[in-house]
Amino acid sequence: MNIVNKFKNFFTKKVVSRVELVTEHGNGFYRWNGNIYKSDIVCSCIRPFYKAVGKMQAQHIRNNGKDIVVNPEAYIKFLLEEPNPLMTGQKLLEKMAVQYKLNNNAFACILRDEFGFATEIYPLPATGAEALYSDKNELWLKFVLKNGKTVKFPYTDIIHLRQDFNNNDVFGDSPVETLEPLMEIVTTTDQGIVKAIKNSSVIRWLLKVKQMMTNDDLTKYVANFNKNFLSVENSGAGGAAAVDSKADIEQVEPKDYVPNSSQMEKTTQRIYNFFGVNQKIIQRSYTEDEWNAYYEGEIEPFAIEFGEELTRKIFSRRERSCGNKIILSGTLLACASMATRLNLVQMVDRGSMTPNEWRTTLNLAPIEGGDNPIRRLDTAVVNNNKGNKDNG
Repeated sequence: MNIVNKFKNFFTKKVVSRVELVTEHGNGFYRWNGNIYKSDIVCSCIRPFYKAVGKMQAQHIRNNGKDIVVNPEAYIKFLLEEPNPLMTGQKLLEKMAVQYKLNNNAFACILRDEFGFATEIYPLPATGAEALYSDKNELWLKFVLKNGKTVKFPYTDIIHLRQDFNNNDVFGDSPVETLEPLMEIVTTTDQGIVKAIKNSSVIRWLLKVKQMMTNDDLTKYVANFNKNFLSVENSGAGGAAAVDSKADIEQVEPKDYVPNSSQMEKTTQRIYNFFGVNQKIIQRSYTEDEWNAYYEGEIEPFAIEFGEELTRKIFSRRERSCGNKIILSGTLLACASMATRLNLVQMVDRGSMTPNEWRTTLNLAPIEGGDNPIRRLDTAVVNNNKGNKDNG
C-alpha cells in the first residue's frame, strides 16, 4: 500500500507547531539544515544505544488477573516480528532508536485493514513534521519526506517517541541549538588539521639570487637545489650542504594553528555528555556495573516509552482493560559477568525464572520442559494458617 496516497482528502484549519528533523545521509555524514557535518563522533555516540535497543524483543502480553499469556494473538506476534515487508522488528527498533537520538523525536505510521486491525508499521525518517488540527478538531501530523513528498496521518495512527519534552505541546525539543555549536567546533578543528597537513608541502626555503638571471635560469637553479639537497633519494650529502655565492638561503617557518589535544578532548566530552555515553560505553570496555548504569539511564526509559506507545496505538481502551499490552523485554543480563549469571540459578530454584530463561543468559539452547518453572521442596509457599495451628 502506498502510504503517500493513503490520505488524500484532508483539510486543516489550524497549524499548532512544527519541528525540523535531522536526516541521516549515510557514509559517516548526516545532513543538518542543508549543511553536511562530519559525524563520526555522533555515530559512535548513538551506535551503542541503537544496537542495544535492537537486541530487545517486543512481546504481546495478556494479563487477565489470573493467567499471563505471551503472544496470544498470532497477527500481533507477526506484526512485531515483521512490521513491514522491508524490515524485521529488530531493524524497526534500531531505526526508531537512531531517529530518537538524533531528533529527540521518532515517528512510525500504523497501517490498518478495513476492520481497524494493525497490519504494518513503517518508520518515518522525515525532514520535517507539522502538527495540524482537522475540521473535527482531531490532531494530525504532516510529514515532509526526503524525496520532497508530504504525507498526513491522524495522530492515533502514529507511534511517536520523544525526549526533552518541554517547550512544545506535541514534539520533543530539537537538539539543533545544543549540538550545532559543538559540531561547528569539531568541523572547524578537523578542517584546521587537514589544512595544516596540506601546508606542510608549501615553500620551506627561499633562495635570494644575487645575480641577474632569466626566468628559465632561475627555474633550473631552484630545480638543481631541490634535486641535490631536498630530495629524499639523495643521501650522498651526509647531512651537509654547500652552495655557491650566487644566492643566499633563508628558511621559511610556517605558522599553522592546530588546536591542542586538551581542547579537542573537552569538545568531544561535551558531545558524549549530551548523548549520555562515555569512552568505555563507546569502545565496549565497560564493566557490568557501568553497563547497568547506562542501561537504566538511557535504554530502559526508551523501552518503556516504546512499549506504552505501541500498546495505546495498537489496542483500544477495551482491549487494554482486558490486560493486553506490548512490552520490550530488556537485555540487562547480556553484559552480566559469569559469576552473576551462575548465581541466577537461585532464581530458578525458587520459580522466579524458568530453566530456559536462565540458559538464555548463558547463550545455551533451550531444553525440553525448560519453559516450566520449578521450585525446590524446601522453598514451598508458606501457609500461615497451618503454621498458626501447629504453633497452637
